[in-house]
Amino acid sequence: MSELKGLYIEGTRKTPKIEFTNLTGELILEGRSIPENVVKVYEPLLDWVNIYVKSPCITTNLHLRLEYYNSSSLVWIIKLIMVLGNIKLKGAVLYIHIYFEIEDFEQGISDELKDIIEVLTVKLRKVDFNIAFKTHGIDSKGNTLKESTILI
Repeated sequence: MSELKGLYIEGTRKTPKIEFTNLTGELILEGRSIPENVVKVYEPLLDWVNIYVKSPCITTNLHLRLEYYNSSSLVWIIKLIMVLGNIKLKGAVLYIHIYFEIEDFEQGISDELKDIIEVLTVKLRKVDFNIAFKTHGIDSKGNTLKESTILI
């Protein structure tokens, strides 16, 4: 088996920029995710994460800086999170960062996001490490103005 290398794929107007760095545990999806062939975009990420969880960093940060995503992308993002749930490193922490425009952040977590967190909480309840959702309220330049943390 070859050594895992970081993964970088430039985004397009329909696909997110992908920057997965195994040395730091920073996994970033940024931009729009409305690909015509979602499997082509997300299957390589799932393969990468399956290898990463065998030798993860003590802290893994999955940053979902998606301004828009379709339901097919959401299914694959949940798959990625489920695979990250296979980390077996004692004391490990997984932060799932979700970014919102500050106006949306001020209105609170949407029902859709609450449903996703609830489903993931049930599915990930037997993991051997800590998981937290961090929500970020951002301005038009992408700077975090407010944040909150939900531990599961």
